[in-house]
Amino acid sequence: MTASIPPLSRRARSVSAEVAAHLEGLIISGELRAGDRLPPERELAANMNISRSSLRQAMFELESKKLIERRQGRGSTVADTPYMAAELAGSLAETEIELGHASELRDLVEPRIAQLAALRAVESNLLSLENVLGRCRDGNSADESLRLDIEFHALLAHAAQNPLLVTLCTMTTEWTRRTRTLSHRTKRGRRVSLDGHRQIYEAVARHDGASAAVAMEQHLREVRELSLHTGRR
Repeated sequence: MTASIPPLSRRARSVSAEVAAHLEGLIISGELRAGDRLPPERELAANMNISRSSLRQAMFELESKKLIERRQGRGSTVADTPYMAAELAGSLAETEIELGHASELRDLVEPRIAQLAALRAVESNLLSLENVLGRCRDGNSADESLRLDIEFHALLAHAAQNPLLVTLCTMTTEWTRRTRTLSHRTKRGRRVSLDGHRQIYEAVARHDGASAAVAMEQHLREVRELSLHTGRR
């Protein structure tokens, strides 16, 4: 079955970067799932009102990020999680993992992810991150705020251009979901989370790796403190 692609919101940026960011966001948010077949190139370009050359550039970028697979005669499909990575995540998820250990791993991994994202992010990555931040508002529910939080960190991991870091980010997200849920229960918690994301994004957009790592360290520290405070209530 061919996937349905939502309309593209156009801005004054590189067309191919906007298309890559749009499709990447749909894949990471789960709107496009592993195995989904994308519409034929001619149809997709017409639906998005872009040239086929711009679409091809975007598809090449997504393929290089291992988000889609393109095969002659079969078209393009959303890529699956690498087998070994999925097996690792599944086996570890079945064990008793203490929350403190998962948080410690996150403290080690995510600042490095932010640093690499700042050094390696291309225009489509920045557009995807901007899009998530643009959907964060004071009126967001706790569930929506948490969903956007997870999407932001996933996009950041993809911007680091290392699939193993993406896998680690996915696993730590699952293991720390309880902590993150607590931090999004209150309006103050949601605001603190968003402010942290904005500071991280600004450093990434400047391609300032050191500042991005520091901003992530501060963000994780603030989230942990909020979770502990909320959990005592």
